[in-house]
Amino acid sequence: MKQKVLVRSLVAAGALSVASLFGYATLGMSPTPGAIAATAPAAVLVAGPQEAAPAGLPNFTSIVQQHGPAVVNISVTSRLEKTALTPDRFRADPDDPMFRFFRQFGMPRPQGEVPMRGQGSGFIVRPDGVILTNAHVVADASVVTVKLTDKREFRAKVVGFDRASDVAVLKIEAKDLPTVRLPAADDVKVGEWVLAIGSPYGFENTVTAGIVSAKSRALPDGSYVPFIQTDVAVNPGNSGGPLFNMKGEVIGINSQIYSRSGGSQGVSFAIPIDVALNVESQILKTGKVTRGQLGVTIQDVNQALADSFGLAKPAGALVSSVSGDSPAARAGLQPGDVITRYNGTELAGSSDLPMLVARTTPGSTAKIEILRDGATRQLEVTVGEVKGAKIASAEGKTESQGRLGIAARPLNPEERKQAGVNGGVVVEDAAGAAANAGIQSGDVILSLNGTPIKDVEQLRALVSKAGKKVALLVLRDDARIFVPVELG
Repeated sequence: MKQKVLVRSLVAAGALSVASLFGYATLGMSPTPGAIAATAPAAVLVAGPQEAAPAGLPNFTSIVQQHGPAVVNISVTSRLEKTALTPDRFRADPDDPMFRFFRQFGMPRPQGEVPMRGQGSGFIVRPDGVILTNAHVVADASVVTVKLTDKREFRAKVVGFDRASDVAVLKIEAKDLPTVRLPAADDVKVGEWVLAIGSPYGFENTVTAGIVSAKSRALPDGSYVPFIQTDVAVNPGNSGGPLFNMKGEVIGINSQIYSRSGGSQGVSFAIPIDVALNVESQILKTGKVTRGQLGVTIQDVNQALADSFGLAKPAGALVSSVSGDSPAARAGLQPGDVITRYNGTELAGSSDLPMLVARTTPGSTAKIEILRDGATRQLEVTVGEVKGAKIASAEGKTESQGRLGIAARPLNPEERKQAGVNGGVVVEDAAGAAANAGIQSGDVILSLNGTPIKDVEQLRALVSKAGKKVALLVLRDDARIFVPVELG
């Protein structure tokens, strides 16, 4: 039997190599919200966008129509080393035409790197282009592209990301964008209907629905996040997308799934929106994320331990060890203490404490209620700061290969005859802007911005005079396709 594993819906899980870029478009289009609504059972009774009629299932069309435009598709490109290349492949031989080409274009020779592509989701929280998504979607990306539902695309800046909470903040240069609605308070209830909008496996603006299965789930990845568990169908590519309640408010960011296969099996986890907004606020204000710590090791209290310590029920966090010279040690906490309340909040289990402490501002004072030797005591502790988890930052990797980033040569007469063309240049290797756009070895570039390409020198001259974006007409496998390239 296959072992169950906890899976983040990583971009890598849905990554596409450059070789599959053009073929991917043939997989089909995701159904629009209107098409989904059209297939709903005729017996559905609708009382309004906020709640369903007692005898029927909820209707999500109003939420999708009103707030769907604020959900975005995120495409990322990262670079991985191509181990198959040998050091002798591109020797610096002055007689090598490849060497002359790279010298003319003013770029270093390719180092055997190829781009890997992935898909994710996100949502706009401010009309000036601030977007929330998952950290694991963009953390290792060299290029991040955001696509809106109206088909506009923007190069996004990664303002910052926090791996511990798996939250990232992006910024695009745009104004008056649609935004999602955020709840005034955390009132998520187990059993309520929720829906997700995202791009599973690259199918943009896909809507799925379910219910909240549980709250405050602590996962075995050591996260500080009290996850919302749902049975909404979430798959690779949904990462970073919003989880809506029936009021049309975003209550979470879809982040992880629990699966045997890597696909949805009805157990998914979302980061509560208040956790995400706290991270967003810190990143925008200070460029980093800080968290509180006590310096204790804790464990759950089971029934046997509850009986031993004289507790009415198994609850709280049992302190098993205290770090030396830690905030907990200075406050007088000892191994064997059972922490029952933190700043007035009762602890149902040990997993509640790290989440509460992490959200406490370092340097502030917290009140802790403990049970020691059968007696209740009150302690005050000055909360410390988690070291090495500040995070996040920022600028995407820069490409150094020049404006276009290709090595090319003219077609010989036989190649032109087979391809049925009079000109063009064949790509020997691609890097930088060309590779990010999907250009790959073997492609024949026929034109740039409508100008037919006759040789490498002409291509070099056109690129040097071009603006920030060009359209290349590419011949690949007997098919012609225009490829937009954003030049460096």
